[in-house]
This record gives sequence, structure tokens and C-alpha cells, in this order.
Amino acid sequence: MTQVQVIRPRGVALSDQAKLQVRRTLPNRERSFVGAWCFVDHYGPDPIRERSDGMDVPPHPHTGLQTVSWLFDGALEHRDSGGVHAVVRAGEINLMTSGHGITHSEVTTPETTVLHGVQLWIALPERFRDTARAFQHHAPVAQALPGGQALVFIGSLAGIDESPIVTHTPLLGAELRLAPGTDLRLTVDPSFEHALLVDRGTVTFQGQPLERGELGLVDDGLSALTITVGDESTRLVLLGGEPFDDEIVMWWNFIGGDHEYVALAREQYEAGHERFGSVEGYVGAVDRIPAPPLPPGRLRPRGRWGRA
Repeated sequence: MTQVQVIRPRGVALSDQAKLQVRRTLPNRERSFVGAWCFVDHYGPDPIRERSDGMDVPPHPHTGLQTVSWLFDGALEHRDSGGVHAVVRAGEINLMTSGHGITHSEVTTPETTVLHGVQLWIALPERFRDTARAFQHHAPVAQALPGGQALVFIGSLAGIDESPIVTHTPLLGAELRLAPGTDLRLTVDPSFEHALLVDRGTVTFQGQPLERGELGLVDDGLSALTITVGDESTRLVLLGGEPFDDEIVMWWNFIGGDHEYVALAREQYEAGHERFGSVEGYVGAVDRIPAPPLPPGRLRPRGRWGRA
């Protein structure tokens, strides 16, 4: 049976302003990417008694990446410096391209009583790192799998219609909902690496048991994946993509090619440079999240298997 790399989550506070703890599996010391997926935060289900108990992330910057918001429960209001104002609800994808620079905020909507989902980042390859900022939204239709359903929000899977979401490297993103006792053999693209995140229940992935919150990863070369579900229904997030061979510097909310790129982005954001623009309509305790100071020394690049 194929060896599965298991990454156990670590608890992280989303920000000083957002009263939300997340379970983070990527990036990790042993693994930087699955395809171009470079960041996996898993949160909830968290009961929201008041708006302040949910997610309230003031305007903050990004470069060199695409962000993906995918919810199981609740809704988030998105605003960005490209002039986009949108709400993402459970079963929908918001994908924001930062490119050369963007600022955005995310806030739980007033009607949300439970917040539960994942926040994902996609690293842009060097040739697209400074592309224009952009925004995409899509609501995939659940389609049948043996023993369950799939919602494919990026790419294509098992004959399901391809998502219209545009990425800059070949990728897969899908939510799988499987019944107890399901033994699924899933045809996949052998040129892709794959990772399986367990949101609910327990599964065996390629012979490897996975618990809630764990991420199981397999390298490219497989044309099928096997998933066996335990004695309760499960919800999973399946990610995949062609191996991403660029080295990147990933610090705070910035991705760049080297230390100088990230240091300049931080300096320009703090100076209010037009590169990042401003977010209209956000109302919160602070106008923006300030950038933390750079650590001493040079920021080191990371490749496919961790830091260079």
C-alpha cells in the first residue's frame, strides 16, 4: 500500500482581532505544498452567540497567492480593495487572487449561528505572481459518488463536471460526504499529488487511519485513491495538484520569490501604498491589521519538502 504522510494539526489563533482558533496542517516543517496548495486552516463548528464571537478579520494584505474560502456551515462577508463585496455561504467557493497586491476583510454575517469550514491558499507560480487582483465565486452542485456525494469546487473529479474556477496551475478541490461503511475507490489524475483532510468521522486512506483534523498526503503517480469510512458518516476535503517546484518565501500574509520581495511588500503596505489599495465599507474595532516586524536575518525560501 502507498505510504501516506500524516500531518497532525496544530492550534493557531487566527489573529489578535478574530476570536477564532483554527487547526493548521499546512505549511508544515516536513511539507510545504500539495500541488500549489500551500496553506490549510480548518475551523469549527463554532457556535456564534454574537457577531464578536465569530470571524472578524480586519483589512489585511496578500501578495503572490489565491485564497479559497469554503464553508460547511455559516456565511462570511468579503470586501476587498478591488471593489468586490460578496458573501460566501456553505457549499460555495470564494476565490480571491492577490497577484501583485490586495487588501481584504472577512466577517461573519449577522445571521450566522455556526461557523465551520476551511481557509486555503494557493501559491502562484513565479510567472503569475504579479498578476492583477481578481475575484471568483461558484456554487457547485452535489453529485453522486458510490456511497456518497462530492462537491467539486476546483478542477474535476471522477467524471463530475469541471469547476469554472480558474487557477494558474492544475488543481483539484472537493468536499466528499460519505456514508458509514463506504469503501470507495476514486479515480484520480496520476500526475497529481493528493491530500485528504478529515472534517468529521474517521477514515482509512490508502490503508492509513486518519482522525478528525488530520491531513493525509500521497505523492503523484497514483491513478486511484482508496477511502474506507468507519461506523459514522464522514465529511472530507480532497485536495490535489501537479507538483509545485517553485521555491517561495512565505511570511505572514505575503508570498514572494525572495526576502527582498516580501520586505518591500511589507514596507509598502505599512506606508499605505496604492499597490494594496483600501477596503471600502468595513466597520470594525481597527481599520486594518498592521504588519508585524520582520524577523532578524533573511527570510529563507521553502520548496516542496520544506525550507531550503
